[in-house]
This record gives sequence, structure tokens and C-alpha cells, in this order.
Amino acid sequence: MDLWVLAGVPATSFIVALSGALMPGPLLTVTVGEAGRRGFWAGPLIILGHGLLELALVLLLLAGVGGWLNRPQILGAVGLVGAGMLGWMGWSLLQAARASHLSLEGAEAGGLHPVLAGVLMSLANPYWLLWWLTIGLGYVLFAARFGLLGVFLFFAGHILADFAWYTLVAAAVAQGRRFLSDTLYRGFLAGCGVFLLGFGGYFGLQGLKFLFNA
Repeated sequence: MDLWVLAGVPATSFIVALSGALMPGPLLTVTVGEAGRRGFWAGPLIILGHGLLELALVLLLLAGVGGWLNRPQILGAVGLVGAGMLGWMGWSLLQAARASHLSLEGAEAGGLHPVLAGVLMSLANPYWLLWWLTIGLGYVLFAARFGLLGVFLFFAGHILADFAWYTLVAAAVAQGRRFLSDTLYRGFLAGCGVFLLGFGGYFGLQGLKFLFNA
């Protein structure tokens, strides 16, 4: 059973991260602008900076902060808060799927190196920190039950989602193609929204188990 749960870590991590990446924000804006100015490789380089920042955060958790938080009461509280965040994200995605439009034009490029831009745009988004203090923290602590392998699989699935989406966006901008249609984009949003609602329920159940066993 543990092997099946471990195997599901990168897959669920990928979908949860993709759900966050799909929503417009500072990182998407700078990716569109830099891809239009520098070309396709601006996208992967921006996510490289974003990924390095997130890797530093995960290492911080593993360095001791996670051990202090690894208590049933705290795990339960984090699970319930994370479940609430996932439910809110899922509902927001379903609402956005009704009439969202993915704009690939009109963003202004900056003068920063793409890697540095990825770091700064992540820090400039308060939603990013909120995500990591709730969903991300809970997921890191859950994956850590399987040791470093579990954490590695979580992070690999998470960052792969960012690379996949923002690379696709950069390719669409650099080549001037509209293969990312609004219909396809809304389908992505709806699918991820349904998944997040279900996964939020699972997160909440795990949180309740920790609290009852405290």
C-alpha cells in the first residue's frame, strides 16, 4: 500500500502544481514578455529561477523546520488549512473555466536576466508564499514520511508541472501561434478544478486522522 501511495506522490504533485501555474500571475506575465523579447528559452530560464527558490524553501524545511512541525496536532491543522486552500482553488478554477481568456500579448519585458526574474516574480506574488505555508508545507511533511525519496518525488512532480506549462506558453509566444486556444485553456482549468476539490477532501481527511490520533 505504501508503494502505491509513494507512486502517487509525483503524479498528484504535478497536477496540484499545474493547477496553480495555470492561473494568471506575475510569473506568467513576465514569461510572456520575456519570451516575446528573448525567444523560447526565456520560459525555461524563468522557471529555473523559480525552481531554485522553491528548492531552497524545501531544503529549509528539511533542515529542521519540518522536524519541529512534524507533530500530530500541527500536521492535522496544516492538513485542514491545506484542504480549505485546495477547495478554494478548485472552486476558483471551475468558476474561471466558464469564461477565462489566456492572453499571450501585451506584456512588457523587463531588463532582468530571466533566472533572476523567475526568483523575484515568485517573491512578488503573495499567493506563492501562502501556497507554500499551507498546501506545500503539508505535502512536504507528507512526502517526508517516505524519506528523501518521497521529498524528491514531490519536488520533481511539482517543478515538472511548472516547466511544462511555462515552456508551452513561451513556445506559443515565441512562435506566434495560437495552439493554446481559450477552449483548451478552459478545459485545463475545469479538469484541474475537479481534481483539486477531490484532493482537498483527501487532504482534509488526513488532517482529521492526525488530530484524532494526537
